[in-house]
Amino acid sequence: MATRQAMNQPFAQYQSVWKEFLEGMEKSLNQAEKEIEEAANMQDICTDEWCAATEHYLDDIANAVFSISEPRYNEDPELEKKLKSLKKRVHELYSKYKSTAG
Repeated sequence: MATRQAMNQPFAQYQSVWKEFLEGMEKSLNQAEKEIEEAANMQDICTDEWCAATEHYLDDIANAVFSISEPRYNEDPELEKKLKSLKKRVHELYSKYKSTAG
């Protein structure tokens, strides 16, 4: 029994880091969403510079989120749901950005 726990310890640690990474990605998406909503309400914010910076930021987040694969030894189904949710939010945010940027 103790040997099994010792063998699972690296995977539990990896799962913990994976969870923290997903939470960080979620915070980044929340910030991007807030800024896009603010820009939608204030048309003068939608400058070429803002659009280029926002699109670059969204591209970086999308690359990070879509390059994540679920850990092979994931024992928490909520983490898989969170990853799928983040991928969906990236698409939604990009759509919001495009409609705001015009």
